[in-house]
Amino acid sequence: MGSGTVTAIPGDVADLHHVAALAAAAQEAGRLDLLVNNASMLGPSPQPNVDVYPIDVLRHVIEVNLIGPIRLIQTTLPLLRETPGTVVNITSDAAVEGYEGWGGYGASKAALEQISNVLAAEEPALRVYWFDPGDMNTRMHQEAFPGEDISDRPSPGTRVPALLALLDGTRASGRYTASDLLVTA
Repeated sequence: MGSGTVTAIPGDVADLHHVAALAAAAQEAGRLDLLVNNASMLGPSPQPNVDVYPIDVLRHVIEVNLIGPIRLIQTTLPLLRETPGTVVNITSDAAVEGYEGWGGYGASKAALEQISNVLAAEEPALRVYWFDPGDMNTRMHQEAFPGEDISDRPSPGTRVPALLALLDGTRASGRYTASDLLVTA
């Protein structure tokens, strides 16, 4: 991987002003090689079943986990096309597995995966990855399991080699998991 400039602008991808600031920073830099959509919102904790999932909260989960990444892709796509660049959308096994109580989060990640799949078909010059890092010992994962000990889950840092292997490689656009990449890395 080459060296370059990384600009971090913390904020909320559900906020249009934040998305505009991110796009402006990319424009100012003059190029964009990599867009990583890692923002995520779990929703209520503990996770409610679909029959009682608060619709207003579901809207916000979808806004953060799906609409925000789509806005970022739309606003940065001209720069990504020039390089051509790479888009990585961080997803979850909840996008492809049916876990009781995970309807809102899982649906938002399933939709993000399908948007990624369609983007890859529409923009064949780009590399588009939807990357599932797997279970990790994070604050969000702890919120999903309130009161449980999740210290047996790997730290996020253990997933970095898999993500770097994905970015360094010449893999085709598609869905990848950290566990698969760590085996082949």
